Amino acid sequence: MLKAKPFVKWVGGKNQLIEQLDSYLPADFDNLENVTYIEPFVGGGAMLFYMLQKYPNIKTAVINDINPDLTMCYQMVRDNPEEIITSLMSVQSDYKSLKTEEDRRSYYLKIREIYNQKNLNPVENTTLFFFLNKTCFNGLYRVNKKGLFNVPFGKYVNPLICDEATIRCDSNLLKNVTILTGDFEKTFNYADGNTLFYFDPPYRPLSNTSSFNDYAQETFNDGAQLRLKEYCDKVDEAGFKFMLSNSDGKGKNASDDFLDELYKKYPIERVWASRSINSNPKKRGKLTEILVRNYVCTKANSYAENTNEKPIFVAEP
Repeated sequence: MLKAKPFVKWVGGKNQLIEQLDSYLPADFDNLENVTYIEPFVGGGAMLFYMLQKYPNIKTAVINDINPDLTMCYQMVRDNPEEIITSLMSVQSDYKSLKTEEDRRSYYLKIREIYNQKNLNPVENTTLFFFLNKTCFNGLYRVNKKGLFNVPFGKYVNPLICDEATIRCDSNLLKNVTILTGDFEKTFNYADGNTLFYFDPPYRPLSNTSSFNDYAQETFNDGAQLRLKEYCDKVDEAGFKFMLSNSDGKGKNASDDFLDELYKKYPIERVWASRSINSNPKKRGKLTEILVRNYVCTKANSYAENTNEKPIFVAEP
């Protein structure tokens, strides 16, 4: 049976961490009724698609992102999948008819220029967003200070630009999902009853050269990280649950305890992830990320207590 999955590539996507994230959900999550699930930074949506398929007790889902072109993609996949498929098939055919890398690069740069003019209708804009995502370097989405997409050509010869089956499957799963565009704090008004927030914000850079979080004109700096922590406090004080992912500064610099100090009132786990965004292969590989939550009992430690075994996932490479 075909499963819904992210329809775009996304830096920091959670596909490889899904099982670890699942193990740190609240211990009673399976048994809760009428759950509201909220992602204020949806990104590629790996966690969203996983949660909606695994947990039928999620009756309400709300996603948000500050990137309007990304949220437009979600809306168009949800509401107009066949129009998007038809448009993507045309672009895919054009691209694959090109015989040389130089021709493909020229085509890519032409599409990027048209996309940056910001005068397209929703179908056209979504089509070009998909195309750029599938053919740019590493699926990276980055804009300059003027808000213009500036990622270089990725040199792909035969990319799958139009994945018809995934678009249709995702469309069905998104039918009852509320899609918002804007600041993460606006999602609070949608919390009700058994609500779980999953925060996957732009990660705090591990170095001055490792920041790939400028996919909006507004940089998600330390001030924004502090504001997000205060928002987590608000969620906690209202009686809702949250789980948050972020980079692990201490994994690179033992004295970097910015996030550990920021979230010191909450349980913090460290999980291992592989990251391949660096253009230098020698700088790619496994590194730790932090996972913050505002509840004690998780599926992992509940399992361990019931079986006298160690938790399923521990921070080992």
